[in-house]
Amino acid sequence: MPALTTQRLLLRTWKDEDLPAFAALNDDPDVMAFMPKRLSREESDATADRIRKQIDTTGWGLWALEVTGIAPFAGFVGLSVPRFEAHFTPCVEIGWRLAKAYWGKGYATEAGRAAVAYGFETLRLAEIVSFTTEGNWRSRAVMDRLGMRHDPRDDFNHPNLDAGHPLQRHVLYRLSRPF
Repeated sequence: MPALTTQRLLLRTWKDEDLPAFAALNDDPDVMAFMPKRLSREESDATADRIRKQIDTTGWGLWALEVTGIAPFAGFVGLSVPRFEAHFTPCVEIGWRLAKAYWGKGYATEAGRAAVAYGFETLRLAEIVSFTTEGNWRSRAVMDRLGMRHDPRDDFNHPNLDAGHPLQRHVLYRLSRPF
């Protein structure tokens, strides 16, 4: 899988050394506030393994995010295929999860732009989507900065969350490839 670079960032394949920092961010209550639960070390390692397998299989995925000269691992940003069925699947999603120390610095947007460019220019995707819970304003702001558009008619109840779960309602954002 090719590494992607920006002015300040490196999106690269995962290393075993990333796993402790990944586990720490997956156990942070602020980072995981809009996820169904925090992850144990075992669950975090299994998530990293699943991400690595997608990269090995497809040649692309959720890249490990390195802040050049500052942080060898700040989280992940990249592309993935959701593992559930909804009115907009099958699709390719852009997603991110950064350690709290790296919030508010524009890294998710900067890395997201590189991932979007890769999706459209290299993979020739027609569309990239992103979704989150209604109240996740930080992620929604990144989606807006990436030029993604939200139509409330696309909003959905996440099928992996029980009815009435406080995070069940999700918003969907879309971005079409410029022709």
